[in-house]
Amino acid sequence: MNMKRILILAILTLISSNLLFSQKVYDETKDGDKQLLEAIQTAKANNKYVFAMVGGNWCKWCLMFNEFANTNQNVKKTLEDNFVFVHINYSKANENTKAMKRLGYPERFGFPVFVILNEKGERVHTQNSAYLEKGEGYSEKEVVSFLNNWTKQAVTIPKKK
Repeated sequence: MNMKRILILAILTLISSNLLFSQKVYDETKDGDKQLLEAIQTAKANNKYVFAMVGGNWCKWCLMFNEFANTNQNVKKTLEDNFVFVHINYSKANENTKAMKRLGYPERFGFPVFVILNEKGERVHTQNSAYLEKGEGYSEKEVVSFLNNWTKQAVTIPKKK
């Protein structure tokens, strides 16, 4: 009986991990620079910053963060309230060299890497995602803290009267 349970658990684990890694978060055919320009326009119109997540469908941690950002309600709300979220592909099929240049060549930090742009398209911050990990996933506390520290409101210095 215990062996059957172990086998069923192993099969369910394999199925769920295959579902996670079969999802397509990044579109390798998209022009990342064009995506960024559109996100910057949207951010400007909505008084937000751009949250660019650079990575690829080949990247386990990229897919895990995307899942985390869409299912953790605190992270999801913080992103939706403050950022225009855009996935910029980086892969053998499409390195998006113009987008990488615009983002300050963030690939040197590993993947996923998060780049915050202001409403003018200027890079405000680049974040190595490893600092936001906890065990085999991401820390809600660290991710929300990171996001809150790089919102437009947090970065903008109030003008003196």
